Parts: sequence; structure tokens; C-alpha cells
Amino acid sequence: MIANVRTVSCKPGKTPAALAFAKQMAAFLKDGYQIDCEVLTPIGGNPQRIAWSTRYADLAAMESFVNKLTADPKYWELVNGAAECFIPGTTHDSIWKTL
Repeated sequence: MIANVRTVSCKPGKTPAALAFAKQMAAFLKDGYQIDCEVLTPIGGNPQRIAWSTRYADLAAMESFVNKLTADPKYWELVNGAAECFIPGTTHDSIWKTL
């Protein structure tokens, strides 16, 4: 099983809007792609961060999903609509193998 975790930092004062977007994106992935996506916030460290966590059977399944998602204009509409909520350059993806 492969776990992907994407984190991003929110601009000051934008956390409520960023959380609304995060939940909207999770619902979009569930409704449109049947991908379960958890929205996470940190307990320690910088509190102005959000993470999404998704899981896939293997890297090929993850790659297939990412290719479909990045070709979807609705995905880009959602992402671009929330751009003002996040600090540019702070998006970080981590790919993990579950044991």
C-alpha cells in the first residue's frame, strides 16, 4: 500500500478558507474518483498548515490517479480558486510505503 501526504502552509488569516477548500477537495476526490482523502491539521509545530492523506494499492495506481486528476479541468478550477489561501512554494508531497 502507498500513502501520499501533501502538506501546504496557509497565508496569515486564510486558515478558515483554506480548511473549507481542503474539505471541498476531499469531497471532490471522493465523489469524482472514489478516492478516500483525509484532511489533517497539525497538533504541534506550525499551526498554519493543512495536509491531505490518500492511499493507493501501489505506485502504478497512484500514478494513474494523478494523471487523471491533473487532466481534469474541474480540479484546476478548484485549485486556482483557492490559490490566495496558500503560501507559494510551501506544497510538499511525501510518498510512503505502508508495512
